[in-house]
Amino acid sequence: MHWTRAFYFNSLNCNMAEKKSNRLKSNLLWLILIVALIIPQSRKAIQVTMHSLFSKVNSAEILEPENRVMLSTFNWNLLDEDGQHINFSKAKGKVVLVNFWATWCPPCIAEMDSLEDLYKAYGSEVVFLFVTNDDMELVDAFKTKKGYTLPVYNPVSQIPQEFETKSIPRTFILNKAGEIVVDEKGALDWNSKDVHQTLNDLLEQ
Repeated sequence: MHWTRAFYFNSLNCNMAEKKSNRLKSNLLWLILIVALIIPQSRKAIQVTMHSLFSKVNSAEILEPENRVMLSTFNWNLLDEDGQHINFSKAKGKVVLVNFWATWCPPCIAEMDSLEDLYKAYGSEVVFLFVTNDDMELVDAFKTKKGYTLPVYNPVSQIPQEFETKSIPRTFILNKAGEIVVDEKGALDWNSKDVHQTLNDLLEQ
């Protein structure tokens, strides 16, 4: 009987010690995470990782025909990476993907790998415009570091009102008629099968 009681209390003490140890470990992990979020360099890396994870469960939705908006104007001037002026009117009648982003934006960085892969797959068929207000020297350094080839532009005139956004990343896909068929905020996996199917369908129309 004494042996049974002793065994019970020993087991109880072990369980309490294990719970205390797990609690300490959990608190330590939270402390490390909080400290990491305070430090700018690690904070950005953590944010990018979190947005990358979220992007895997977010998918682009096709707007129903009755909810689609026609672009009011294609008269929009941009500057490419070589300092050449282009007008968005060249994209009229084509399938277009416009992405607003910045080199300092964690969710933008998180989805950029998938956008680069999508550009490599459809760059000869779809018009891609990656639009940023960042200085092109920053953009060039960012692209070189990441090994990206996607085309980046600075806006030099008022953007079409349908593209106006208060947050980035923001991505639009237009059909050949100039209707916005996809309008998404935040990080997504743009190189998914669903997006490929969407582009394929739009190209066939």
